[in-house]
Amino acid sequence: MSSSTAATPTEEIRASTYVGFDSITAQIEHKLLKRGFQFNVIVVGQTGLGKSTLINTIFASHLIDSKGRLAAEEPVRQTTEIHPVSHVIVENGVRLRLNIVDTPGYGDQINNEGCWDTIIKYIKDQHSAYLRKELTAMRDRHIQDTRIHCALYFINPSGHSLRAIDIIVMKKLSEVVNVVPVVAKADSLTLEEREAFKQKIRAEMTYHNIRLYPFDTEESDEEEIQLNESIRTMTPFAVVGSDRSVIIDGKTVRGRKTRWGVINVENEKHCEFVYLRNFLTRTHLQDLIETTAQIHYEAFRSKQLLALKEQTNRPAAP
Repeated sequence: MSSSTAATPTEEIRASTYVGFDSITAQIEHKLLKRGFQFNVIVVGQTGLGKSTLINTIFASHLIDSKGRLAAEEPVRQTTEIHPVSHVIVENGVRLRLNIVDTPGYGDQINNEGCWDTIIKYIKDQHSAYLRKELTAMRDRHIQDTRIHCALYFINPSGHSLRAIDIIVMKKLSEVVNVVPVVAKADSLTLEEREAFKQKIRAEMTYHNIRLYPFDTEESDEEEIQLNESIRTMTPFAVVGSDRSVIIDGKTVRGRKTRWGVINVENEKHCEFVYLRNFLTRTHLQDLIETTAQIHYEAFRSKQLLALKEQTNRPAAP
């Protein structure tokens, strides 16, 4: 009887006069704006691909210091350990606490075996820390979220194919975090080379069954499914980053001057930076956060609690 009652659709009733509960969206927005938002990004890739510069370009702020050479004769400076940096960015009254995690460049050594282990461990450690706070008897009302919402994976613009290490690391990362691949320093390729390179990469990712973000779910509507499909056809994003401003036709834009001309990073004809930025900040920011909680963290949480249950139920040794 209860099951048949649950299956009966609830009748919708329109109030005869204005009640006011439609303002709940404004109430929620007010509370969220007071609290602010948290977004955590980890950047992964070999040394010298402009990871720090691209992050600064995306958020139009100087957030992390570039490791690039200050002079042509200098060696490339390297990140030697995982290094999180936090900033609060304010835009039109919205406060975003941005946590950027820079990782050591890998793939530079002769033996790169296990060079990804510290990155995977860091991501899992954030899940573990969140779970511990959830399970405490007197837990905080709002648990500080350090779980990684997005891993920007930087691919060397070789024009050939993915390296074996890229395939291994992306596959391992995709099991624990939302992976968004980008072809770094895309201005080193012609448009024809760039498109051919991207097609090769997509084919390799499909062949090796690397599951990249975004995902379609049962809750996705037709508009979201179409948007996600258009993003998948563009992945990996071929991008150029720049901390500097240049003047083009009397207008100041972010770009780079080369001996061949000026690259405007926000010009879709020059690179796909605008598409990446819009994807990360204007269409999928909240979904990245929700997907982390509902898919990656939930899988980790279930596994940990099942292991804890088995350990508890295991009979004591005689």
